[in-house]
Amino acid sequence: MTPTPAARPPDPSTGPGEALGRLPPVLRDAAAVVFDTDGVITDSARVHAAAWQTAFDACLRDHPPPDPGARRPFDPREDYRRHVDGKARLDGAAAFLASRGLHLPPGTPSDEPGTGTVHAVAALKEREFTRRLREHGAAAYPGTLRLLDVLAAHRVPSAAISASRHARELLSAAGVLDRFAVLVDGNEAARLGLPGKPHPALFLEAARHLGTPAERTAVVEDALAGVQAGRHGGFAPVIGVDRIQGPTSSEDLRKHGADIVVGDLGDLLTRTAPGG
Repeated sequence: MTPTPAARPPDPSTGPGEALGRLPPVLRDAAAVVFDTDGVITDSARVHAAAWQTAFDACLRDHPPPDPGARRPFDPREDYRRHVDGKARLDGAAAFLASRGLHLPPGTPSDEPGTGTVHAVAALKEREFTRRLREHGAAAYPGTLRLLDVLAAHRVPSAAISASRHARELLSAAGVLDRFAVLVDGNEAARLGLPGKPHPALFLEAARHLGTPAERTAVVEDALAGVQAGRHGGFAPVIGVDRIQGPTSSEDLRKHGADIVVGDLGDLLTRTAPGG
């Protein structure tokens, strides 16, 4: 996608953005905003988690860990957010398997879907995700759409990033692809050889296309690895989205680098002061 130069109105309290509302205080110094896709823009994180559950539970049945306590099924909430969310497919697969004491051979990209290698497990997840996505689809979060409207009205450009190769398909199906000046997805990452999160390469590539420095570019993420990446890359602010609302999920996002945590991006539009 062609990058859009960052531009700001001289006074955000007046002009075309006023009808939609003022910029959230936490974003008033941001020249651009980079959004993660799954779980931030679209509700596709749940589809990824369910697909991983199918693949990992099959793997745990075929290769029971030595420790009986590690044989419990994959938890699509806690295991997903701690080991898989935001990471490239192979990195997430290897991280979860290692957490259960399983160290499968890596295999090769040509491995068929199965449980014998890390590549095979990732391929099984990919097949299941594609099936579920075609059957059920994924929608954009209304709160995210409201924030995008306000950013557009105030001429603050936005980018979308994702470790997934399905990001363009997801954003297009949700009807929001044209809201983003830049998309850096798993296909682009593979083409450029970009490392996955928690390395900030995806965000830095998006900021490069937007033409904004990291320190004036906001990052919006729901994954622990993603907020880590935003912090490591020097982005400001780093906004965490806690869709899980678990006992420690909000605090975990803060500990990994989020400056502010909200349950939904629409909440930013009702805040009167930074922080939270």
